[in-house]
Amino acid sequence: MGAGHDTVAAELARRLREHGHRTAVVDVLRLLPYGLGGGLRAFYQASVRHFPWAYGGLYQVFLRRGTGRRPSGVPLARLAAGRLTRLADRTGADLVVPVFHLAAQLTGHLRSRGLLRVPSAVFLIDFSVHRQWLHPGNDRYLCLTDEAARAVREDIATPAETAGPVVAPAFSAPAPGAEQWSRRFALHGPGRPPVLLSAGAWGAGSRLAATAALLAGRGFLPVVLCGRNDRLRGRLPQTPGVLTLGWVADMPGLMHAARALVDNAAGQTAVQALAAGLPVVGYRPLPGHGADGVRRMAALGLSDLAADESGLLGALERLTAPGPDRERRVRHGRALFRDDLMARMAQLLDAAGPCPSPPSTGTAPGAVGGDGRDTSRGAAS
Repeated sequence: MGAGHDTVAAELARRLREHGHRTAVVDVLRLLPYGLGGGLRAFYQASVRHFPWAYGGLYQVFLRRGTGRRPSGVPLARLAAGRLTRLADRTGADLVVPVFHLAAQLTGHLRSRGLLRVPSAVFLIDFSVHRQWLHPGNDRYLCLTDEAARAVREDIATPAETAGPVVAPAFSAPAPGAEQWSRRFALHGPGRPPVLLSAGAWGAGSRLAATAALLAGRGFLPVVLCGRNDRLRGRLPQTPGVLTLGWVADMPGLMHAARALVDNAAGQTAVQALAAGLPVVGYRPLPGHGADGVRRMAALGLSDLAADESGLLGALERLTAPGPDRERRVRHGRALFRDDLMARMAQLLDAAGPCPSPPSTGTAPGAVGGDGRDTSRGAAS
């Protein structure tokens, strides 16, 4: 769904390979038969883009914590059960790491019935825990914050700990591309502090054109990130003082050249901004888990939450200017990246014990576990 889950999975796989392991990144929606995965993705994408209120209503009734019996994704997830267990056996995996809530339902179901023989460690990548992430059959949960880990333990009594977010190292290091972005900003809006407006990979957002016009009118350079939504980019006004971008490959450089991020989902873009030292302001969040995540980030002191136009402008004026407010926000955001997730996974791989070598296929996926020296062991995320 979107690009955030893929980005996290890719970075986990990269780190595992760097430690000498083999990896397989698998889209759980592709494991569903009859084209159900593609249909589910299309339905959710249409909901977020065109009628977010409908998803917001479903979320409030069925997914939000504290709303009664937890709904189960198991009936749908069961349809992928055979394909996942065969994949784990074929690759010799000794750890499965779900980074999407349907995958967590699937592995929890399989583990609780003894059908998946290796541990499942869910990497819960949301700031706000919704109940579809939770299944007591999983062996462990690794969470972004102490609060999220506590919520998991309270709801399903499963071991849960704080691991912090996972982003590519380029976001927290000096970015070579920042200078090129700065030159582009100077040409498009000389003297204006560049502010990113994120609409996610799908280009979903509320009143983006109005927000961009508001910022431009107050002396900022709004840089609207339309993701892969070319239609959205074409609809936004191509006026002086507003820069619209499609899919951006160099996000580290872009973030290091900007002064703030206006975010509506508390997803991976917001996490990357924290790593890059870019202050985040939540504004007009998407309904459902997006709104809950934006509020939770602000409650934790990781971002500001603007309730209206005046609040948005005030927050940006404080956070784009050098000074203690900006420094405090940057310091607090970077402090979230505090633990070594690979060390925690290594513990799980060691506890799992050695697995048989997978059949030799030349490009056999999987991730190698334990001490990184036994290349017959694997893990899938």
